[in-house]
Amino acid sequence: MSTVTPAAARTAADSPPPAPARPRRALDWRLRFGGLSLIWGFSFLLIKVGTDGYAPFQVTFGRLLFGTLVLAAAMAVKRERLPRGARTWGHLAVAAFLLNALPFSLFAFAEESIPSTLAGICNATSPLWGMALSLVALSEDRPTRRRVAGLGLGFLGVLTVLGVWQGFHGLDVTGTALALLASFSYPVGWIYVRRTLAQTGYSHLSMTGAQLLLATAQLAVVTPLFTSWPRHFAVVPLLSVVALGALGTGLAVLLQYGLVAEVGPTTAQMVTYFIPVIATAAGVAVLGESLSWSTPVGAVIVLAGAALTQSRARARD
Repeated sequence: MSTVTPAAARTAADSPPPAPARPRRALDWRLRFGGLSLIWGFSFLLIKVGTDGYAPFQVTFGRLLFGTLVLAAAMAVKRERLPRGARTWGHLAVAAFLLNALPFSLFAFAEESIPSTLAGICNATSPLWGMALSLVALSEDRPTRRRVAGLGLGFLGVLTVLGVWQGFHGLDVTGTALALLASFSYPVGWIYVRRTLAQTGYSHLSMTGAQLLLATAQLAVVTPLFTSWPRHFAVVPLLSVVALGALGTGLAVLLQYGLVAEVGPTTAQMVTYFIPVIATAAGVAVLGESLSWSTPVGAVIVLAGAALTQSRARARD
């Protein structure tokens, strides 16, 4: 799941100078890469199960709360402190909204009416939105024929997934639009972070912990306004929310930054291409969601287009 936070965007945008050799990690990076792919791929299933027992805002609040607790524990172990300065916290509040509070909530609302498989595939459109936006907002990004072709191919894949030739028959337009809007929110947040938080000097863990803390505070304000206290706590949905937060948000962020530090942002970001495959397999196998031929075919086209849009960045890394 595309949950890139300010520190990740900063790492990808401004690669640091070579660091001293680090001690060899006990767990090979490929295993951690696979674990991150599974965690984010299953996140859409967990959202679906969570919304069976709780309101979307409640699912999002729980996700952010448990994710923040994991990062707080990691910060305590490493004796990290939160960043300082009103300006930094102001930018982090906007980043928290665009990269966490808004997209997490939109996906939760979307999965009330669309399958988790479709939500996972919509999430894969983030690189396409990001490429389109960066051509407008970032002067250093110049269009190439390959990247423009990738953009066109990617959105052709989206239309294939949606079954445009059938007039979107049987498709919940509102739910799908919410999922696509969630995927659009991520690159908007990345661009904002690159412009405002790329040179703060704080550690990845410190910035991410502050960002999730602010996103949790935002949902703590919004959730009581639009939902009522649950009359009973459904166990399975509650466990799904806990896993979604502790694993899909907290642990996943730690794994992501570890991969970025060890193998670089390009390799680490390849996890994006595995998420819809795992989300689709999980939705079909575990939840019994139906799957027409256009969904996997369109997903392959989307991923191929996304890969083309990132081709120049790979060559530069």
